[in-house]
Amino acid sequence: MASLKEVRNRIVSVQSTQQITKAMKMVAAAKLRRAQDNILRMRPYAQRLNSILSNLTSLAGDDVVSEYGVQRDVRRVLIIAVTSDRGLAGAFNSNIFKGVNALIAERYAAQAAAGTITVMAIGKRAHEYFSKRGPVLGNYTHVFGQLSFDTVRVAAEQAMEGFRTGQFDEVTMVYNEFKNVATQVVRAEQLLPLVAAEAPAAAAATSNVDYIFEPSKEEIVQTLIPQSLKVQLYKAVLESNASEHGARMTAMDKATENAGELLKSLKLTYNRTRQAAITTEILEIVGGAEALAASRG
Repeated sequence: MASLKEVRNRIVSVQSTQQITKAMKMVAAAKLRRAQDNILRMRPYAQRLNSILSNLTSLAGDDVVSEYGVQRDVRRVLIIAVTSDRGLAGAFNSNIFKGVNALIAERYAAQAAAGTITVMAIGKRAHEYFSKRGPVLGNYTHVFGQLSFDTVRVAAEQAMEGFRTGQFDEVTMVYNEFKNVATQVVRAEQLLPLVAAEAPAAAAATSNVDYIFEPSKEEIVQTLIPQSLKVQLYKAVLESNASEHGARMTAMDKATENAGELLKSLKLTYNRTRQAAITTEILEIVGGAEALAASRG
């Protein structure tokens, strides 16, 4: 059985850990509120931009051909893995690693065997993990330190340039989509080449509207496509940022609860150990008194 001093030291240690996890939960909750507001504002914009682009490209038909929509034999692949810079967020980062590995096994097994898969790691954890396993494109280990469209735009432009020049035949994003505080879903979405969206019946009915294009249909589409690709990656990073804070808040809340349960167990052990020590001391005193009385008698 552990001594009283050892149990007391463990109780103090667990109490200190519990205070830290409580503080981290509060910080994550504050950051989550801002991150959730950002992604909720971004989603309608990204969806509307994709809708406009889809309508324009359907109206343009074969007259407008984008260099980002060229379909090639998939030999060289770029996977954009979005994680966090820090840990202590439960399975948030490990789920991305599993998602990338599952994507490679299911879709890019031949490219993996040929060694033609490159990873763009956004987030320090992704960079540390994938740099040990193969080539990593760029260095985006501190994007979340000053998260903005401009910081993500650089990564998007590098991926777009790689596809445009033929360095990559396909670009896929893997990230955590934010659902709620306790739920994050790993998504694998193809960024390049462009995937033609199927227009719904309502949109098809409005496609007969006579639009006036200024300066030209081709120039508008060619301008919107790069912007839309950058917005898609930025949206994925914002989703991951909100998911990270939600996962960390949940993990720290659970850790605080576990620390509370451990404290109850340690305090019970401490009381039992102290009671056993007191009982032993009483028995020793009584035994000593009886031995003294017997020696006098």
